[in-house]
Amino acid sequence: KVQDMGGQYFGLQTTSTCIINIGDANDNLPTFTRTSYVTSVEENTVDVEILRVTVEDKDLMNTANWRANYTILKGNENGNFKIVTDPKTNEGVLCVVKPLNYEEREQVNLQIGVVNEAPYSKEASSQSIMSTATVTVNVKNQDEGPECSPLVQTVQIKENVPVGTKSRGYKAYDPETRSSSGIRYKKLTDPKGWVTINENEGSITVFRNLDREAESVRGGIYNITILASDKDGRTCTGTLGIILEDVNDNGPVIPKRTVVICKPVLASADIVAVDPDEPANGPPFPPFDFSLDSDADSDIERKWRLKKINDTAARLFFQEDLPFGTYQVPVRVTDRHGVSLITPLTVKLCDCVTENDCTLRTDPRIGHGEVRLGKWAILAILLGIALLFCILFTLVCGGTGAAKQPKVFPDDLAQQNLIVSNTEAPGDDKICSTNGFTTHTAGCSAQGICGTMGSGVKNGGQETETIEMVKGGHQTMDSCRGTGHHHTLDSCRGGPVEVDNCRYTYSEWHNYTQPRLGEEVQLCNQDDKHGHAQDYVLTYNYEGKGSVAGSIGCCSERQEEDGLEFLDHLEPKFRTLAEACIK
Repeated sequence: KVQDMGGQYFGLQTTSTCIINIGDANDNLPTFTRTSYVTSVEENTVDVEILRVTVEDKDLMNTANWRANYTILKGNENGNFKIVTDPKTNEGVLCVVKPLNYEEREQVNLQIGVVNEAPYSKEASSQSIMSTATVTVNVKNQDEGPECSPLVQTVQIKENVPVGTKSRGYKAYDPETRSSSGIRYKKLTDPKGWVTINENEGSITVFRNLDREAESVRGGIYNITILASDKDGRTCTGTLGIILEDVNDNGPVIPKRTVVICKPVLASADIVAVDPDEPANGPPFPPFDFSLDSDADSDIERKWRLKKINDTAARLFFQEDLPFGTYQVPVRVTDRHGVSLITPLTVKLCDCVTENDCTLRTDPRIGHGEVRLGKWAILAILLGIALLFCILFTLVCGGTGAAKQPKVFPDDLAQQNLIVSNTEAPGDDKICSTNGFTTHTAGCSAQGICGTMGSGVKNGGQETETIEMVKGGHQTMDSCRGTGHHHTLDSCRGGPVEVDNCRYTYSEWHNYTQPRLGEEVQLCNQDDKHGHAQDYVLTYNYEGKGSVAGSIGCCSERQEEDGLEFLDHLEPKFRTLAEACIK
């Protein structure tokens, strides 16, 4: 209430209501509903829930002051358990995350504690702010078969022991009885097949010679895998490591068998020896002994010399002015126990500065040398051969193309084409009989129509015309045969007359052939009703002086373009014909 006038009775006043909301504080601890719990679990099980615990908290529900955090305080040193909070019920869930072994622990005692997510609001010691409870976990036993423990077992044997030597092997046992009786053994892996295993006892027997320096031996230990099984078929797997004791059965050897000496800059080369055996049977005390083996070649010691550098290395010198080349130098290396081995070294005396530049040279003083072609030289040779083949192929193709020039005129010159008619070579003799004339024409070659000649024979009021068109190299025209009146060329009058290379004037040829060709044309190109056919050949009239190409009584088969320059300068009256022929 609020009132004016100093609170006098006559003062005015008013009232109002104030609502106070009280916020929750974590002033109440969560407490277990029970102080102890008992549960059980079978051995060798994992990821299973074995117990749920509950707590009470008077703070506001579903807040950080109410939600619980559980933890395992004691008994989980091996990490077999874990406890988590169920977000819906706020319960603690105890789980097994690592399998338990009944033979090791039959019962496990745990102490668990609980706190809120929010810190406790009242001042108190750490003991008073945490509620605790104990959990007893009983481990149930299972018949789990044989146990291979420890997983890796070892046995020590000297290398190179006689075949058939026996030694203890691998042992598995039954965890229920802690005994190995009734367990059978089998070999799963044996990389070299060096040993056999006794089925009932697990002992091993040497089957082949044991070699400590073999590739399958790592660090002097040869591993095999063993499978143990009981009568119910339950199994376990273990590893047996055979430790091979070293025996001095290897002489020192020089790994680098090829040595290069650059003669212009060096006079020696270093060689290094190694012994596969243990240090007890090799260097560094005492060091290796290097010597030249002169049994194979008596000149070795005269040409070469060895000088020790350290316990495992020596330096090889050449003593004479040896020529460039390759030499075989046997070197004997002996270890501390007198075991030695001869290593044949291949020594190259080269004309070089570094070993990578080594090339063997041959001069008149040396017997044999070595010549090698690099990959770039071989590539250059192959490219040169390929280039020569390309040039040869181009020449052959070019010559073939030049030989196959297109013809100036097609073969069928009778189909309104220009005819090669210039003939300049001498011809053969012409022989004419009294009954006609026979003309043998030679030396006139062309791939077109050779000529058109005709003769008329009239007998008893009938006239017979013969027109022969011959194509080829050797032509024979016989158009003067028959009885009665003969129409012949001037050269056939009065018996055999030689015709000089078919040299008739254009007018003589025209006067003789034109009338007869006209008559024959009238008979040609007619259909069954004696009417002109569609491809009727029209007669071209004589239009003036003779052709500059000469006589067409004979023609040429020559394909050369010699003498055809006049075709480039045709008169106007021939251009239309030339254009038609080209089309």
